[in-house]
Amino acid sequence: MDNHAHLLIEVDDIPLSKIMQGIQQVFTQHYNWKNSTTGHVFEQRYKSFLCDRDTYLLSLIRYIHQNPVRSKLTDGINYQWSSHQEYIGNPGLADVNFSLSLFSHHKNKAVKRYLTFMDEMETKEVKAMIKEEEITKVAKNIEERHKMAKAVLIKIIEEVTEIKMDKIKGNTKNKRISDIRKLYIKNLKKYTDTPNKEIADLLEIGSSTVTNVLSGRYKENDFMIKSSMEIDKNVKL
Repeated sequence: MDNHAHLLIEVDDIPLSKIMQGIQQVFTQHYNWKNSTTGHVFEQRYKSFLCDRDTYLLSLIRYIHQNPVRSKLTDGINYQWSSHQEYIGNPGLADVNFSLSLFSHHKNKAVKRYLTFMDEMETKEVKAMIKEEEITKVAKNIEERHKMAKAVLIKIIEEVTEIKMDKIKGNTKNKRISDIRKLYIKNLKKYTDTPNKEIADLLEIGSSTVTNVLSGRYKENDFMIKSSMEIDKNVKL
């Protein structure tokens, strides 16, 4: 898929975490080399599901191979990065022998039954996994909207205060800079779901400062009041 992959892995002596670490490291190194980039490639930690029954194994194979179909990709079931072709042709990377043997010990019969099985309905367990993946996608979309909202709000505050956010980071005794930081703290909390710790990290200040500002410990002056009113006029989040 374009932003994730499904792997069906048999774990023996080497723990899954070690296997995934190796896969991610090698892929990241190759990706960064190929694209002349640096840093992380994978956004989140992998998710895993325990497969402890043969029937569940087959359902997972079907789920993985039908994923490009559900995503309406051009090649559908014949998606180039899917192992489906290895189940019906000559396997190269995937170990298909055991899975096909669950259909029949005769290769041709096994492949025919496999293809029939691919058209059947999903089991409840796999449907639950699909639902969880859909929930994850929704959560990710919400997260992206929050990121956009935060970026828009920062731009508004920069325009109202006529100073870039980078200039007000860190602790300083400058009164105007301190007031602008308070504006960021209050409005980030008011208009986005940014946690206190994230606000503190964003402004490069202590978490206690964020807590004190939000608790009303510091009194607003005319500059903060007027700036807040101007920010409120421009915010359309």
